[in-house]
Amino acid sequence: MVRGTYVMETDRTKRRLGTSRALAPAWWESFNFRLRDARDVLDCECDCVFCNNRFKFGAQRWSIYGAILERIVPAAGERRHPPAPAAPRYIVAFRGTMPPWHRGDMNANIEMLVNRQHDCRRFCHARSKVGELLNSIAYGGGAVWLAGHSLGASIALDVGREMATTKGCYLQTFLFNPPQVSVAPLLNVLRVPDVARRFLYRISYTVKAKMGAMAVLRPFEKKMEELFERLAPWVPELFVHERDFVCRGFVDYFEQRQNMLGGSAQVALVGTKLSLRDMLLFLHGENKEEKPVQPHLLPSARLWKTSIQGHRHDLQQWMEPDRVLNLNSRLYRYPGA
Repeated sequence: MVRGTYVMETDRTKRRLGTSRALAPAWWESFNFRLRDARDVLDCECDCVFCNNRFKFGAQRWSIYGAILERIVPAAGERRHPPAPAAPRYIVAFRGTMPPWHRGDMNANIEMLVNRQHDCRRFCHARSKVGELLNSIAYGGGAVWLAGHSLGASIALDVGREMATTKGCYLQTFLFNPPQVSVAPLLNVLRVPDVARRFLYRISYTVKAKMGAMAVLRPFEKKMEELFERLAPWVPELFVHERDFVCRGFVDYFEQRQNMLGGSAQVALVGTKLSLRDMLLFLHGENKEEKPVQPHLLPSARLWKTSIQGHRHDLQQWMEPDRVLNLNSRLYRYPGA
């Protein structure tokens, strides 16, 4: 499904040139899913400085970044390959960055890098469309799934958090190589030993716990506690490559938290829901309202890891057989969740 959203954008480009027919439907029709109509194609204009209406350095750029796919219910007497028993009614799939780095993709990546995705036009559009979908159906557990790769995983994560915290809808979410902005990749590049890594994280957690206990930061710590309570029932599925520079931070976030829980549990409970960056912004008055916090701060998740050879950030690797991927998984839950 996610791969099909990449093909959709390629199809649109080729159709503009009159060189190709649509190939994207083959990626989901074989699984008994379909696009109901054009409204289920998720596309929006880029809001970078080159496309912004205030500047108009170039033509407004529109990109397909995802799709809402509906499961086909066979008509009476019609023979179709039966879907899996747990198949959802809808899957909302989001693609990642496409070469040669579409203008809109890179703008969304920059917004995500500086944690401004909550105001990014593409992220806002995705939240709005999924919200409309949930409002239009009699939502039930498992009726809607979210899935995305790379930048698309960031969008799916953002949408899932929004639906959980504002609507109480805990959507099944599948994130392939989700980006996480942290120092973890740098520690890998520098080949920091595990002992030193654990020591650095212990210091980080201790500093965050001490800062969280400060009177001036108590409102922020309280806000994050309430956020974790609302997010606790939501368990997104994270598929990561252990040596992928982009998503390595999620591995360290959950594994180091687990290590801390085995020692200084109280420090871990406070430190795992706080970000030094967010707290500093709060102290400077930039995060006192309902501003977004670091998206990787999650109370629960199931982490799937692989170390398969090849391109570590490629979506294609997740289409390999299980025996090749050699996946190992672990469920991480925030204590008390």
